[in-house]
Amino acid sequence: MVTYRGHIRDGQIALDEPVAFPEGAEVIVAVVVESDRAGTDLSSLLLRHAGQGQELPSDLAEHHDYYAHGKPKR
Repeated sequence: MVTYRGHIRDGQIALDEPVAFPEGAEVIVAVVVESDRAGTDLSSLLLRHAGQGQELPSDLAEHHDYYAHGKPKR
């Protein structure tokens, strides 16, 4: 997935840089509201995910590359 930045102008999405997408390309639009940006720091962003990892392998930390990238376990 590639991320492009833009703004709403006259009710339309206008990308900051010109991009030619193929006809029928699937897109995902995420809206960033100014109040969402205010007062966010890394610790608050990370705390949103604290305790969310359920039913993960017990050796995930040791064998991250195996689970994330398919590399052999050491």
